[in-house]
Amino acid sequence: MNDTLCAAQRRAIRPAVSPTQLSGPFHALATLRGRIAAWRERAYFRWELKRIARDNPHLIDDIGLTKRQVEDEIAKLPFWQR
Repeated sequence: MNDTLCAAQRRAIRPAVSPTQLSGPFHALATLRGRIAAWRERAYFRWELKRIARDNPHLIDDIGLTKRQVEDEIAKLPFWQR
């Protein structure tokens, strides 16, 4: 019999930590990592949006954005990527 599920259930699971219990360098590092991840995700989205607007402008309507919204998002890219 396959006991894969039993082994997975026996593994120790880290207890949940509420946001009020987080403090110190761990919390600061987690916050910083989260912000950097969000910035990178937004930058990638804008870069891809710029590529789509340049190569396949007809797809902009398919994703539910107007040309003005796309231009506003692309304007948020750093000047060397515009």
